[in-house]
Amino acid sequence: MINPFKSKKGLGRGLSSLIGDSEVNDQKSKISISSIVRNKYQPRKKFDKESLEELTASIRERGIIQPIVVRVSEDEEEKYEIIAGERRWQAAQNAGLHEVPVIIIKADNLKSLEFAIVENVQRKDLNPIEEAEGYKRLIDDFRYDQDKVAKFIGKSRAHISNCLRLLSLPKEVIELIIEEKISQGHAKILVGLENALLLAKKVISKKLSVRQTESLVRLIKNKNVVNNKRKDPNILSIEEELSNKIGMRVFVNNKKNNTGTISLEYKAVDQLDRLVEIIKKNY
Repeated sequence: MINPFKSKKGLGRGLSSLIGDSEVNDQKSKISISSIVRNKYQPRKKFDKESLEELTASIRERGIIQPIVVRVSEDEEEKYEIIAGERRWQAAQNAGLHEVPVIIIKADNLKSLEFAIVENVQRKDLNPIEEAEGYKRLIDDFRYDQDKVAKFIGKSRAHISNCLRLLSLPKEVIELIIEEKISQGHAKILVGLENALLLAKKVISKKLSVRQTESLVRLIKNKNVVNNKRKDPNILSIEEELSNKIGMRVFVNNKKNNTGTISLEYKAVDQLDRLVEIIKKNY
């Protein structure tokens, strides 16, 4: 059968190319909407409510113009898994349709994930965290490296790297990105900072721009450098040695009369539990 996507331009060069390289299993005019299930590799978790309502109204008025691309489900009998077009599928359900036009192609799990990522990235439908998680899945599950992801998506390696670094932020900060309370520009500045959540909250409360956030972080870093320079090199050495030994940050505050405090910074409950066990066993 002639692939109907070979001459199509509307889906974007990357997606149409992917579809064009896949074997079309069948081109049914319509199938039952209840026989379709969402793509298990779909990186997109959040769908804009207003945009979905507009599409629902359009489908109710004109029907679905562009077919939904599906493959035979590996997990459920007599079901088809969406490759591209989940938003149309959701809107069609909301519009009360019982059948939808589809094109059935042969695609393995990797191809399914590639379709989902390309479709959403090209249409800028993913938030930064969804995009990063999609790239991470290509790397973790399908042994892509960052260069291969960059080439496949058509983005720079720096873009892929910056996206992936967002996943190292605290969960609370990641939620703020998903909720669009801070932008990707703000988030990139906060990566690697111990007080990232505190700074994120300040960005929100003070309505700081990206440039203002950069200035604030620069000020904090300079202050920390000055404070470290003032510290006795012996104290800094002790902090570093203890930090390396126990695997968490150690701060020694030694006063002029040689009294002071030692504080330890843990980032997870399991670190605290391990520290408590060490103290119990040795003292």
